[in-house]
Amino acid sequence: MPGYDAELFDPPAPMATVALRTLDRQRSVPDVVMLIDSGADVSLVPESSVRRLGLETDEQRGYEVMAFDGSKRVAKSVHCDLIFLGRAYGGVYLVVEGACGILGRDVLNHLSLVLDGPRLNWREEHASE
Repeated sequence: MPGYDAELFDPPAPMATVALRTLDRQRSVPDVVMLIDSGADVSLVPESSVRRLGLETDEQRGYEVMAFDGSKRVAKSVHCDLIFLGRAYGGVYLVVEGACGILGRDVLNHLSLVLDGPRLNWREEHASE
């Protein structure tokens, strides 16, 4: 069952694993760890996973991003598929340094997730539930 991470985050935070795949579907990287963050406008994928996938960042285009503390920086982007809960979301994703990425509203707004903080897990809620 998907869970929360208490080692990297205090208080514990909801985490998920996704796969990244090239748009031509020739290469993929499974088990990419992502923080579920409904406060993030866009999803950010870890640079290490982008390198493993063999993708080049778009050096011509940078996106200014602002962290929760107000600091700003320019992030590069990649075009790929992000596969989460069996669905592929093709698009442009920002690249972030660090061990885990961030699953933002560009993907989360297509799903209904229930975050169960007391039990430190989450689940997808289907319309029939």
